[in-house]
Amino acid sequence: MRKLLAPSILAGDWWNIGEQIEATIRGGADLLHFDVMDGHFVPNITAGPEILSCIKKRVKVPVDAHLMIDNPDRYIPEFVKAGASWISVHIENVPHIHRTLHLIKDLGARAGVVINPGTSLSLLEEALRHADFVLLMSVNPGFSGQSFIERSIERLKELRKMRDSINPSCLIEIDGGIKEENIRDVALAGADIFVVGSGIFASEDIEAETKKLKEIISFAEAV
Repeated sequence: MRKLLAPSILAGDWWNIGEQIEATIRGGADLLHFDVMDGHFVPNITAGPEILSCIKKRVKVPVDAHLMIDNPDRYIPEFVKAGASWISVHIENVPHIHRTLHLIKDLGARAGVVINPGTSLSLLEEALRHADFVLLMSVNPGFSGQSFIERSIERLKELRKMRDSINPSCLIEIDGGIKEENIRDVALAGADIFVVGSGIFASEDIEAETKKLKEIISFAEAV
């Protein structure tokens, strides 16, 4: 299973975000991670479908929209229309996760379920049967630049075992505090997709840092 790198543009410099996105693509980015926050489910507000649409008009790399919002079902069609081909919602605030995941699929996008650091992995058991990917948060959602929660390595290993027994084709994505110093350990623990924010965008050479992270996860893939 090929490992994918997904730069999180939330950590970018919005004055220069277009150039920075292009630098990650030259460096080998597989996806662009697009965080959507509404100030209710998480204590921050970010961009909506209009911004995503502007990005998609200029890049061919798939966009992975992480919806940290209340009532995501209402907005999912707008994000798909704007160009998101991967969409994930939180198990903590979606009461009918089966319906939501299949809504995403029916609209032609890949459907993901997200779980926060303080939520038991057992809640994912049924959702895993219907998801194309599961996003394990390794920080509490809402802000870029947080430190990786070390317990996430063990949770990742547990999640991999659960995934392998329930739905082996489901990809495991991880988001939060992923950097050059820990990405290899995260890869070896079982992640398939790596969301990296400040670990890429805080670099003086974004393209070179993206290439370096790609090399590290490619090496881990071969182990």
